[in-house]
Amino acid sequence: MRQSPLARLFIYASVILTCAVLLFPIYWLVVTALSQPDQLRQLPPKFWPDEPRWSVFGKILEERPILLWLGNSALAALGAVTISMVVSVLAGYSLSRFRVRGGQSLGLFILTAKMLPATLLVIPLFGIFRMTGLIGSLWSIILAHATLIIPFTTWMLKGYFDTIPRELEQAAMVDGCSPWGALVRVILPVSAPGLAATALYGFVLSWSDYAYARTFLTNAQGNWTANLGITTMKGEYISNWADISAAAILVALPILAIYLFLERYLVGGLTAGSEK
Repeated sequence: MRQSPLARLFIYASVILTCAVLLFPIYWLVVTALSQPDQLRQLPPKFWPDEPRWSVFGKILEERPILLWLGNSALAALGAVTISMVVSVLAGYSLSRFRVRGGQSLGLFILTAKMLPATLLVIPLFGIFRMTGLIGSLWSIILAHATLIIPFTTWMLKGYFDTIPRELEQAAMVDGCSPWGALVRVILPVSAPGLAATALYGFVLSWSDYAYARTFLTNAQGNWTANLGITTMKGEYISNWADISAAAILVALPILAIYLFLERYLVGGLTAGSEK
C-alpha cells in the first residue's frame, strides 16, 4: 500500500524530532565543555561558544588521571564481561537444549533476578567483600557487575540458542564431535552476532556503573573507575562544569568507538534473538 505524501511527511518529521531530542543532550555537553566557565552563567545561553576551548581536553588529561580511570573501567568491564559470557553461554545453552526437572522454574528465577534493582544487592555484596578482603579491589567491581550482567545475558542467549536448529549439533555429533565439541565448533561460531550483542550490553552496563564503584572503591584512589573519578571533580561550593563536561566526553569516547565497531553484530543479534 502506497503511503500518502502527508503520511510520509509525518513519519520524517517524527524521526527528525526524535533524533533532535536524543542528540540535544550530547550537543549541549559538547557546548558546555568548549565554553568558558563564566559564559555558562550568561543569559540567554549561546548555542555555540565564540571561542571554543579545544585545549580543554589536553588540560583535563594533564590535571586528572583520566587514562588511569579509563584503564580501571576497561579492566573491570572486560573482567565482568568475560566471567558473565562464560557463565551465560553455558547456562543459556543448557536451558535451551536440555529438559531437566525444574528447568522452567530455574529460567523464571534467572529472569526474576534480573528484575531486582542493583541497589538492593549493595549491602549483601559489601558484607561479602568485606569478609573476603576485596573492598577497594577491582575484583569487587568485577564480581558485582557480573551479578548484574549474568541474569539478562543468560536469558538473552537462551532466546538466541532457541533459534539455532538442533540438527546442526546432531550432524556434528554424527561426524564424531562430542556435545562439548559441537557447542564450541558449531554453535558458538553460528552464534557470533548474538554473542557480540550480549557482550556489548554487558560491557556498557559495567562501564556505566557508579553505585557499586562508589560503595566498594571509595578509599582506593588508584582503582577508581572513570565514573567515580569524574564525580571527584565536583567541588563542595563551586564546580567547573566545563571541565566536568570535557572529562565526560573523554569517558564516553571509548564506549562509542566500541559500539560503532560492533553495531552490525548488535542489530543482527538482537533481531535474531527475538525470533522463535
